[in-house]
Amino acid sequence: MDFLELRMMSRQQNKLFFYKLLAYCAAQVYNMQVIYKREECVYLRIMSRKGIVRMSGTRIIALGFIAIILFGAILLSLPCASRGEGGVPFIDALFTATTSTCVTGLVVYDTFSAWTLFGQLVILILIQVGGLGFMSLATLFSMVINRRIGFRERMLLSEAISLSSVSGVVRMTRSVIICTICFEGIGAALLATRFIPEFGWCEGIYNAVFHSVSAFCNAGIDLMGKKGAFSSLTSYSGDFIVNATIASLIVIGGLGFMVWEDLYRYRQRRKLRLHTKLVLLISAALIIGGALMIFIFENDNPATLGRMPLWQKCMASLFQSITTRTAGFNTVPLDKMANPSILIMIALMLIGGSPGSTAGGIKTTTVGMLFITAVAVLRGSPQVHVFGRRIDATQIMRALAITTLSICIIALGGAVLLCDSIPFKEAIYEAVSAFGTVGLTLGATDGLGTFSKMSVIIMMYFGRIGVLTALMAITKRQHTYEQQISYPVETIMF
Repeated sequence: MDFLELRMMSRQQNKLFFYKLLAYCAAQVYNMQVIYKREECVYLRIMSRKGIVRMSGTRIIALGFIAIILFGAILLSLPCASRGEGGVPFIDALFTATTSTCVTGLVVYDTFSAWTLFGQLVILILIQVGGLGFMSLATLFSMVINRRIGFRERMLLSEAISLSSVSGVVRMTRSVIICTICFEGIGAALLATRFIPEFGWCEGIYNAVFHSVSAFCNAGIDLMGKKGAFSSLTSYSGDFIVNATIASLIVIGGLGFMVWEDLYRYRQRRKLRLHTKLVLLISAALIIGGALMIFIFENDNPATLGRMPLWQKCMASLFQSITTRTAGFNTVPLDKMANPSILIMIALMLIGGSPGSTAGGIKTTTVGMLFITAVAVLRGSPQVHVFGRRIDATQIMRALAITTLSICIIALGGAVLLCDSIPFKEAIYEAVSAFGTVGLTLGATDGLGTFSKMSVIIMMYFGRIGVLTALMAITKRQHTYEQQISYPVETIMF
């Protein structure tokens, strides 16, 4: 047998559990057996593939994200990662690694003030890995070293980027990576025209790259703490280039990889898939409707939009509607917004972006199918159809399951926050923001207790990889012949 020894960097009991969990995740992904010998060492024995039941793709994706989060937490817990002496508590490092990998944006420390350049670079890498997905980056590495990508890897890729088939998945992954580099590069170049005159060449380029990656990956983490802790982009509420660039990157990143490809090939096919039509229609309705509602409710609020000229009010309303979907930047103080605006933002955060994108939430297509189903019921139609296409009943069941489970997780997470003496409005806002991987907060994040932080961490994780993916990875599904059995029908009253 071959053995791989992993030595611990610390014997502290509060960190030992997370090291062992990281080793377990790596062992599960690469089919190794975990052997614990002494407190400071963990041995991973490479197992023969004969007789081993291969893990499902959902479990590999779920464990892969956990491994990345734990590795990032270990790096952020190092003394060289934070500006304070002795490093940050491990729970805070774990929280920051989770919010970066899950591209959420909720932070317990101001990113600029609390983390050194090393810590900021770790956060930036975690954002990029979390936005694209570790399977996409693993595929990139395989292509660089000219390694053949097998069928199992192609299946994992198709699950990671929400494709229904493995056909062309490597080609599409290559296109996704190239487009990501191009979009982030263009965004960084545009932001640099504003940041270089303000911060100088080196710092200006660094800020431009960081915010471009954060915006495209819908992370919402910023480095504007130099102008005030947790100030985000409030000092740029009247800057058209910054607003337009950040908003465009958020929208492009939140549309999804399949939508990119469909739009690119529109000239050849002269038609769009039903998925693309729904994503574009629902996204446009949410952006425009959200901006209109925020403008109406905040127009006379002197603490937010009230003192701005008309053009700046429109720009700030549009930006906040876009970023509320899943990004986490803000150009107006959120804690001073009116309650109706807060309610609108909660709804937008819950919906989130589109499948196969860098965004979170229950997704636009899920909400679209539920709305279409409701319309079909009101019309008395026996089938659910839209744009001349019928929606399969299994997809409707999946949409109902995602919505129901998501609301249950948010309710449980919000209940934990309420137990931490957080006001009801802030607790619900924080829970929805965490699950939707948005990152907006009314000021409750930096005051969370340990249990509340763990609750938010779990919600961010579930929101990023998908509630069904997470629960299906946890539960062991038994393959039976139940699908071939037809049970008697009985009516339930509504």
